[in-house]
Amino acid sequence: MAKQYDVLFRLLMLGDSGVGKTCMLRRFTESEFDPSHISTIGVDFKMKTLELDGIRVRVQIWDTAGQERYQTITKQYYRRAQGIVFVYDITSDSSFQHLMKWAGDVDEFAPDKVQRVLIGNKSDEELSRQVTKDQGSKLAETYGMEFFETSASTSSNISEAFTRLTELVLQAHHRDVDNLLGALDDYLDNHALEEENESEGTDVNTHRTCAC
Repeated sequence: MAKQYDVLFRLLMLGDSGVGKTCMLRRFTESEFDPSHISTIGVDFKMKTLELDGIRVRVQIWDTAGQERYQTITKQYYRRAQGIVFVYDITSDSSFQHLMKWAGDVDEFAPDKVQRVLIGNKSDEELSRQVTKDQGSKLAETYGMEFFETSASTSSNISEAFTRLTELVLQAHHRDVDNLLGALDDYLDNHALEEENESEGTDVNTHRTCAC
């Protein structure tokens, strides 16, 4: 069976419980939105394949529980992540303030090359906004991250945010990907050559059989 992607990256979603991580993930991977909130228990994940610069990238996106009691489990996944999605709820100032704790955990446990974006979710709930767009933008600038405001409900900026993070990860690992694709090309070339040689050998044997 042919491989359906060229490279696999793991993205990790971090943020308080209730900021909309699961809804964002379902909107991106399944184009669905379920407003009923059921807290993630431990860690869950979904997959999606994107094509960027001719490279088929499979992203494995881990949706983590925001509750304190699950954070020991969550931290085990930091070391395996190539990209981090920090999420807060624009209608919850406390979820915004807690980002510093999440960012500190990433600095401590995640790889040095990990790429990050900051997302202010629930942008459709403007009347209940507690965190201004300028506040989000300034925090992202402080941590050297790109910033998006999204809505899982309306799908606003969801695809753009996840795709941009995947692009950043691909750029950060470009040399590794080039080496991987080069090795894959060599393998396919060698495999084709072996098939060609086997085919020629079969032709010779067939010819000899017929001559007899």
